[in-house]
Amino acid sequence: MSASESLPDQAEGLRNAGPKPVRVICVTGGKGGVGKTSVSVNLAVAMADAGRHVLLLDADLGLANVDVLLGLTPRFTLADVIEGRCTLQDTLLEGPHGLAIVPAASGKRKMAELSAPEQVGLIRAFSELDRDLDVLVIDTAAGISDSVLTFAQAAQDVILVVCNEPASITDAYALIKVLSRERGVTRVHVLANMVRSPAEGRELFDKLARVTDRFLDVTISLLGIIPHDEWLRRSIQRQQAVVEAFPASPSAHALRGVARRIDQWTAPSGPRGPVEFFVERMVTPREGAPA
Repeated sequence: MSASESLPDQAEGLRNAGPKPVRVICVTGGKGGVGKTSVSVNLAVAMADAGRHVLLLDADLGLANVDVLLGLTPRFTLADVIEGRCTLQDTLLEGPHGLAIVPAASGKRKMAELSAPEQVGLIRAFSELDRDLDVLVIDTAAGISDSVLTFAQAAQDVILVVCNEPASITDAYALIKVLSRERGVTRVHVLANMVRSPAEGRELFDKLARVTDRFLDVTISLLGIIPHDEWLRRSIQRQQAVVEAFPASPSAHALRGVARRIDQWTAPSGPRGPVEFFVERMVTPREGAPA
């Protein structure tokens, strides 16, 4: 049984659970090296700085590095949760402005190859969290693995990070195609990253839009354009978010702009389907639970 097939029965009583829906944002990419994790970290930090209660989940389960980008040292990771050594609450790290982070493991192939029941078990573990959340940002692995598709399906919004390389565009299209045809995702926000000019970012988006409009029943929109920026590279070396380390830099300005646009999106009225029922329940505080 697949993870998606096993979720409806579990989700049956969850449609009205919780006092408010949490916005679940999945940040993903067709290939590695496009800056996906840096985008996830900076958007999460920017939203936390704006006063939102944000949880950043490192869902690159076998090659995790959210903690590395923020200079944090986890005592426990999702690998420990899967193996029963701790609860999900035990893994939480605190980042800038009260940002909560769930770290994954790095260099553990088993985590990158979780079975469908293990993926469901991992999702179920989130029901342990007693936190008042506005936004859950999920940083997935690159590619079209089952875990990437499951987390993207669970989100109200999917942000696809692309850069101006032929392989990035080709792999981004492949990911959109699989999400659309196999997981029912009909809307994707595209973020053009590491571009030399706004015109280059727009041209990159247009290339992708031409093929998706022609061959797929999916709507893509340009969420933002992040410039190639030496300050961003320096912030990574310093293990800080660029929006914190160099707030006046071009990349920090662009990323904060994207975070503001996300904050202006219409609040989710509820989950979209079976997987979302589960995700909403796992990050929504239980009645009477402490904030």
